[in-house]
Amino acid sequence: MRADEFGQRTPRMNQPTEDQVEQADREDAPSGSRSGLAVRILLPLVLLAAGGVSYVWFSKEPPQIAEPRAKPKPLEVRVAELRQLDYQISLPTHGVMQAHNQAVLTTQVAGRVETISPGFEVGAFFNEGDVLLELNAIDFEEALANAKAQLALAQFNLEQERARAKQARLNWADLGYEDEPSDLVVRIPHVKLAESQLKRANEQLLSAQRNLERTKVRAPFDGRVLTRVAGIGQTVGAGTSLGTIFATDYSETRLPVSTQFLTDVFLPEDVSDAPVDIVLRDGLSEASEVKWNAQILRTEGALDASTLELFAVARVQDPFGLKSDKVPLRLGQPVTSEIPGRKLEGVFVISREAISGLNRIRLVDPETLVLESAKIAQLWADDESVVFRDAEIEDGTFLVLDRLVYAPDGGKVEIVDDEALEEDLDPSGAKEGVDNK
Repeated sequence: MRADEFGQRTPRMNQPTEDQVEQADREDAPSGSRSGLAVRILLPLVLLAAGGVSYVWFSKEPPQIAEPRAKPKPLEVRVAELRQLDYQISLPTHGVMQAHNQAVLTTQVAGRVETISPGFEVGAFFNEGDVLLELNAIDFEEALANAKAQLALAQFNLEQERARAKQARLNWADLGYEDEPSDLVVRIPHVKLAESQLKRANEQLLSAQRNLERTKVRAPFDGRVLTRVAGIGQTVGAGTSLGTIFATDYSETRLPVSTQFLTDVFLPEDVSDAPVDIVLRDGLSEASEVKWNAQILRTEGALDASTLELFAVARVQDPFGLKSDKVPLRLGQPVTSEIPGRKLEGVFVISREAISGLNRIRLVDPETLVLESAKIAQLWADDESVVFRDAEIEDGTFLVLDRLVYAPDGGKVEIVDDEALEEDLDPSGAKEGVDNK
């Protein structure tokens, strides 16, 4: 019979006890913890190292092969050939036409306006001596009749006194007086009084005749009516204004000349100096082709106080074309003109648009087509042209007409005409190196 049948268990010789198992676990625990910690530390480091290597590898760019540099294209420009020439200075000026003789028409006697001539309407022409206006003449005719009567009476009194003086001298001789009679005896003072009265009557007659004639207001010169202020039935006094008239034989205009240009033009100081021929143009319309010949005859004696300009006076004969078929030049008409001045010899004349900066121009050598710059000293300039003289610039040199930007000296250019240049412009109107403003 086995022993376990009786409730007793015999321990096995090779089976460890619980104490032995716990002791073994305590001995194996430190070595397992150390190996797990090492794995947890090394694994992230390995991953980071692998990612860094991969980033460096894949971020490298492949080597690029340098392409050959394109040859710069020459700048396209428009040019003009420079040639020396003689330039006649023309000083632009302007003015307004004025009447050389303008007067206010007045009466010399008082009266009521009875008749107005068609020649005394505004704008009407008249000749010297034409009757423009008539006053009522009844009172003046009566005054003339009275003057004639007074003259007849004075003539009668003079004849009577002369007869009495002659008779007095005869009476003195009949009385046998040998002495010379006194003036009073022979009535010499009476005769002188009658003579003076006759002279006065003659003057009164002439005055009455003049006053009667003055009731007819006549034109003092050939002219035209500017304004009229009198009307039929109006009572006017001596010196009352009837209207304004002006002469039509010639008109004048004052042309201002800046004092800085006085050395460039030759102006007559007096009517005895030689006149300067000029041409007047319509100042109201630049498109008008109407011209009037004129002459500068004199200059005024003082500068204008406000502008310090000198005025030259130009005259136009027969401005209304009464003796010719030219277009009328009316008063108040603005006109423009150019006064000829001195001649500049051996100069270059260029367009103002070709200048950039402070008197700087761009030139092109006609043989090498190389761009260069030059500074010029202006001798004369107007709204369109500039005149200068430069001994270093030779005839035939090309002047650049375009305004260049970022175009250094020494660069090559290609000369084109206007049509070719327009074809190369982009839709915005700008070309590389050219300022189209």
